[in-house]
Amino acid sequence: MGGNKRFVEGKSIRPRQDARTIKELENGQKPFATIVGCSDSRVPNEVIFDQGLGDLFIIRTAGQVSAAASYGSMEFATLKLNTKLIVVLGHTECGAVAAAVQRPENVPGHIVTLINDIKPAVAKCAHLPGDPVNNAVRQNVIEQVNHLRDLEPILHKKYVDGEIIIVGAVYDIHTGKVEFLQETLLNLPQNKVKTKG
Repeated sequence: MGGNKRFVEGKSIRPRQDARTIKELENGQKPFATIVGCSDSRVPNEVIFDQGLGDLFIIRTAGQVSAAASYGSMEFATLKLNTKLIVVLGHTECGAVAAAVQRPENVPGHIVTLINDIKPAVAKCAHLPGDPVNNAVRQNVIEQVNHLRDLEPILHKKYVDGEIIIVGAVYDIHTGKVEFLQETLLNLPQNKVKTKG
């Protein structure tokens, strides 16, 4: 959150982005957070959080839709890299979410799998006032957070035991600000997880 504040204020310090850090990391990594984000080129995770090499373990797909390979990557980060924080990061004006809202016919290739995964979130917030795409972006993040918290066998246990935190956030492509969603911050398990950043 501090890194994003620096980014928004134009005060990025670009930490740990030098030859010394490269040398320090040549024998391994210890990222403090896993970011499950969208592939959108306007949302470069290390830049918007003002982090450096080795800080973030990043998994990106359109609409941050996860499948087996993404789940395995999160489990790897949790078990092998000892990452304590998972942030599901959506963003405003998301094209994958917009496609799910618009419900196009004859979607080519595997793109339909992205849209189908996002449709339940679209349906849940269809009655809400305001922008339907950005409403669905938020709901999609909330749905994904809840899914990861329930994902057996690894993430669910570590979450309920308080060994990891799984939260959701939305990046505003107009302002650069990341908003952590209150719906995902409520009722976090009591834990002693500490993160840097």
